[in-house]
Amino acid sequence: MRRVIITVHLKNVLLLITAFTAFIVITSVLIVGVGNNKGLNKVKNPATEIKKYENKNEDVIKYVSLPKISKVKVFISKQNIIREINLEEYVAGVVSAEMPAAFGLEALKSQAVAVRTYALAHVTELGGIACKNANGADLCDTVHCQVYMTKEERIKLWDKSSAKKNWDKIETAVKSTQGQVLTYNNSLVMEPYYFATSSGKTENSEEVFSNSIPYLRSVESGGEERAPNFKSSKVFGYKELSRIINNNYNNAKVTSASIKKQITIIDRTQAGSVKNIKVGSITMTGSKFRTMLMLKSSNFDIVFNSSSVEIDCSGYGHGVGMSQWGADAMAKEGKNYIQILNHYYQGTGISK
Repeated sequence: MRRVIITVHLKNVLLLITAFTAFIVITSVLIVGVGNNKGLNKVKNPATEIKKYENKNEDVIKYVSLPKISKVKVFISKQNIIREINLEEYVAGVVSAEMPAAFGLEALKSQAVAVRTYALAHVTELGGIACKNANGADLCDTVHCQVYMTKEERIKLWDKSSAKKNWDKIETAVKSTQGQVLTYNNSLVMEPYYFATSSGKTENSEEVFSNSIPYLRSVESGGEERAPNFKSSKVFGYKELSRIINNNYNNAKVTSASIKKQITIIDRTQAGSVKNIKVGSITMTGSKFRTMLMLKSSNFDIVFNSSSVEIDCSGYGHGVGMSQWGADAMAKEGKNYIQILNHYYQGTGISK
């Protein structure tokens, strides 16, 4: 009898131990989930969460807390109306209008991030300043801000044989960077400038615009010689050039007979653009001279021929920020969009 009683007690103890062990296991699964228990180390604050770039390189995307902006107000100049457009739809429309679809996918991605950043930088809710030409909207749809086209408008301008492929490529670039913006010191970048083609270097912001911006520094930008506007020339007759200058600046007092001696380049920027130029009795910036004569860039040389004045330009655009053709050159070298953006916008990060 005693042996039977001991056996029964042992069975009871074993049952109790088994039940207790099962309770612990089930409770653990309910708390941390099935798998390798990564949930135990998950960062709970999305504002500080860091996610590795999907190519597993050294670049990172930071997740930040910003007011959620799903739409932007855009002034449609041709129709003289304001439209509320989904942010990502707006980004796709601008990328399709501002950058050739034939460019590398990583270049298009870098353009998408710059476009999205520029748009949000004009939303007052995020501390931005609305476009002065937008009639109460955040942005206008012209080169004053960013050129915007609807999907239908853009597809009409492409060759029918490549239109769908082009738009699908644009959408891929936008969707794969959805919500991503440029930040500097944990704040939204407010001047994500970009332009078409550099002369081999980009410009320091203060040498073109009024302010020195830490992330808009002069950097090398190679591989752009293939761009259609890498080199351009414009020819003026002596009388024609004198007339244009005097019409824009009455006190310049330029004459066709003396214009060769009346125009002198004073100094240049680090990237080689004309910083200041003396024209007759006045001095103006190279940017104003460029605007007056509708030149491709401020990086120019003046050649006085026997019967005409030839102005030879390098690059296309203001030269500050990201060069689009330079971005494509980097993409063709195997660089990803984060590396492209980090190169042209020094010290910035990609945030979502």
